[in-house]
Amino acid sequence: MSIALSPTSYLVLGCLATSGPATPYELKQAVTGGIGYFWSFPHSQLYNEPARLAAAGYVSEQREEGGRRRRVFSITDTGRAALQQWLGDATDELPEIRDIALLKLFFGAQATPEQLIELANVQLAAHRRRLATYEELDAQAGPDRTSNAAGATLGLGLAFERAATAFWASIADHPPTA
Repeated sequence: MSIALSPTSYLVLGCLATSGPATPYELKQAVTGGIGYFWSFPHSQLYNEPARLAAAGYVSEQREEGGRRRRVFSITDTGRAALQQWLGDATDELPEIRDIALLKLFFGAQATPEQLIELANVQLAAHRRRLATYEELDAQAGPDRTSNAAGATLGLGLAFERAATAFWASIADHPPTA
């Protein structure tokens, strides 16, 4: 059976190809501690998508005999081929910056300078926390971080959070005027 594959489909296939067999809960844990920082989606999809992929032959499913009878999914040759084809299709699609704080800043002419400073300070604190998380992950990865794809992804996350921190600090120091 042929089905349309979504970004979530490829996320599941990629996780299974990288880390091996997993339950939906283990997929959720892997995503939360890794690509979830850079690709947001409803985590409930990780509980439905593996079964959909199994029905189409992209992954196989085994149910544990005892205990909680968890479902463990593994990528199949068909799934690997689909993942390889998708990885080979380079994209020039740019990300959408869908940030509620930027929306508020855009309409900042309707706000007081104090409101803009507060917005900037809250954003600055949030981006500093995320930057600290990324820096911790970077330290754990060690000096060879950029030699693997996940580490290179972290590199862009670090650069983004540093830029966002500098941006919001400048807004806090010099809020735009009408």
